[in-house]
Amino acid sequence: MQRLNLVDVAKYVEENIGFFHQKRLDSLSRLRLKDVLKRKNPYMFKAKNVQTAERIVRGILDAYVSSNEESLFGDWLEGLAIFINGKTHGGRKSAIAGVDLEFDKDGRRYLVAIKSGPNWGNSSQITQMRSNFKTAQRTLRTSQSGLNIVAVNGCCYGRDNKPDKGDYSKLCGQRFWEFISGDANLYVELIEPLGYQAQERNAKFLESYMQLVNKFTREFTIEFCDEGGAIQWDRLVRLNSST
Repeated sequence: MQRLNLVDVAKYVEENIGFFHQKRLDSLSRLRLKDVLKRKNPYMFKAKNVQTAERIVRGILDAYVSSNEESLFGDWLEGLAIFINGKTHGGRKSAIAGVDLEFDKDGRRYLVAIKSGPNWGNSSQITQMRSNFKTAQRTLRTSQSGLNIVAVNGCCYGRDNKPDKGDYSKLCGQRFWEFISGDANLYVELIEPLGYQAQERNAKFLESYMQLVNKFTREFTIEFCDEGGAIQWDRLVRLNSST
């Protein structure tokens, strides 16, 4: 195992964090008001007595941005984890379906499915991950019958105090980052480099977000409000739910 140099981590972040921020901006530019409205529950807005177009627009945009950013940053963190493991254990991005990272350590081949946090999936998704692990193990043992294979679900943040899941291990937060790097403090040491140019990049994102709020509010008022400015809830429900 090679000792991790945090300078390498900082350099990776500086060279790659821009891709995450650019994808955030790109996702905003692709949004269309009616597409987003079709995904939200119009009855909830009425039940909460939402009276203005801007409140509805902000509600749907904030929900979209939060969900989208979680997904985008999860993908970005996966890349960072593979980079770190490559530096310390010679790990690599796996070509096996459902497996993100492969590496060898202490005579074992580790197959790692990387997720953002511990509550990433429902029972059917977890069943699928287990199936992916079993398929990968069978595939690898076809060519290397004596291979000792260990399946791991790694989560970039959070805790799971019962890591032994029987046919795989679930390592979250500190346990995961130490597992792939050998550094027990890495989970804390990552915080500082991740803030590279965050203020400037988030200011640019906020500018685009506010422009979209204005644009969508105008569109909503034209499409779903009467001449007096009152929301026409029947139009909104028809857009969302009619056959």
